[in-house]
This record gives sequence, C-alpha cells and structure tokens, in this order.
Amino acid sequence: MHPAPTTVTITGAGGQIGYALLFRIAAGEMLGPDRPVRLRLLEIPQGVKAAEGAALELQDCAFPLLAGVEVSDDPRVGFDGADLALLVGARPRTAGMERADLLAANAGIFGPQGAALNEVAADGIRVLTVGNPANTNALIAAAGAPGIPRDRFTALTRLDHDRAVAQLAAALDAPVADIAGVAIWGNHSATQFADVAHASVAGRPALDALADRFGGADAASAWLDDVFLPRVAQRGAEIISVRGSSSAASAANAAIAHVRDQVLGTGGRRVSAAVVSTGQYGVPEGLVCSFPVVGESGDYRVVEGLDLDERARARLDASVAELVAERETVRSLGAL
Repeated sequence: MHPAPTTVTITGAGGQIGYALLFRIAAGEMLGPDRPVRLRLLEIPQGVKAAEGAALELQDCAFPLLAGVEVSDDPRVGFDGADLALLVGARPRTAGMERADLLAANAGIFGPQGAALNEVAADGIRVLTVGNPANTNALIAAAGAPGIPRDRFTALTRLDHDRAVAQLAAALDAPVADIAGVAIWGNHSATQFADVAHASVAGRPALDALADRFGGADAASAWLDDVFLPRVAQRGAEIISVRGSSSAASAANAAIAHVRDQVLGTGGRRVSAAVVSTGQYGVPEGLVCSFPVVGESGDYRVVEGLDLDERARARLDASVAELVAERETVRSLGAL
C-alpha cells in the first residue's frame, strides 16, 4: 500500500525548467518509486496556458505515482498544503539591468511567495529556490515566512557541483562515479568557488591525480585557476552561446538531485547546497551560502572541519562579501 501523496509545488511550472522537471518528478525520480506525488503548478497569468498544457501531458502519461495535477496563478492556492516547494520562476536579468534592479524585481516575487508559504504550506514544508539570484531569493522568501524555520529554505548550487564533478572527471579521463568530495562554496554566481582540495578520484586525492595529469603541482594549480574555475562558473553562459537558450534540463536534473538527497539522504556522500549559515567557516549567520553538505534525516547538514588554505579562504570571503552586499541591497528595499 502506497503512503499518502506528497504535495509538490513548482513555480514557473510552464517554463523550460518546469517542463523538464514535471515528468521526472511524476515518474518517481525525485522522491522514489514508492512515493505518490500530487503536483501543483503555479504560474503567473501569462504562463497558465503553458502549465495547463503540461498538465494535460502529465495526465496522458498515466504515471502510476501521480495522484493529481492542479494549475493556479494564486500562490495561496498553489502552496496550499505543500510539503515541498520548488521556486523556479524568477525575473531574469535583461540587457542593461543593474543587479540592484534585479534584486528589487525578485523581492516582489519571492517575498509574497514566502508569505503565502507561511500561511498555507504544510507544517513540514521544505523549500528549494532555483530561480536566480537563488541564494538571495531564498533569503527573501525565508524572511517572508517568519513561521517557517529558516533552515527549511535552501538554494540550488547542485548544478555548479555537478558541473565541477563533470569537468574534473573529463580532465582526468575518469568515470564520474569515481569522483567524490567536490565542494561549491559561496554564491551561485561568478564568485562561487569550486573546491577540489578535499576531493578524490577512485579514492586517490584529486590534487595528486591532477599533478600527474598536468606534469606537476604548479601546472595543476594553473589549470584549476585558469580553466577549471572559470569553466564551472561560466558554464551557463557557455551553454546559452552554443544552444541559444539556457540550461533548462541540467538545472532540472540538479534540482531533482538536490531534493532527492535532502529527503532520502546521501549515505554520508558529500554534495553541495546553499543552506542558511549558522556561522560555519566564518560565514555570517543567516546568509544563504553554499557549503559541502550531507543529506540525513530529511535535511542537509554542513560538513565541518575541512581545512581551507589561503587561496580557498580568499575565494570564499569574496563570494560571501557579494552575498552580504546583496543582502544589504535587499534590506534597503525593505524586503528583509
């Protein structure tokens, strides 16, 4: 006998990422093959028709685990009783838009969504922010939901993590499954730091493997700084330039992996997620910052005790400074 359905709300459900998410969630790839789901597709009025079309397709797939699909443009309807919320819809940055303008536009989206979650979501609600700037949008949503514990809000840096794993595997001609311990620190932005200092390849330290591959530690370090870090941080722009549109499928895949590992656990395996800081690694309390984490008991726990050398510390501090600046901008707008 199946358990009661889990209610999953996806905002921006009529968009490309939403479309890439819905069918995989309904097939059980996010919560497992024995957990029914009820999908709530939340859209702005202009996007409702696209979401309704996706709902028709979901029905036509006859997924055994899909207990129902509802479409709405009202957050209090879309979030009603939600156990999981994936906040995908966001105001994208357009040509000539300053970052402060982007933050202001998204404050008008994520603040009211947080308020609606606070009012109608299930007691055990977990919220993943996918829409960019994801870290600070998560902070805004959490501020709008004072009745929901802050640690229920996370932001997506799993795509950056997966990109880093894939780039490291390609450089070492190793299977992705052999890579462990990669970490993304900081903001989901160009300042993020993809760290391999504690990573391994088939049990061997990644830095040793890179030194062998590139002919010494100095050459490996140069590759990390000049090729690896920029490639990971700018991969989204690279995909847009090649594909002509954003990386919707890989973002959806990362969101599914983030929720799956949070809910079902990682078995001690380290991944990366942006979570609310409680002061770990000197990150100011309350910021939504990416750390190495493990999933256990339905939540993410930051892996503590990892050594950060001067290079890593400087990069983390720079990304945290950006997060602090974003928080102050949002605070000046009255959104916190």
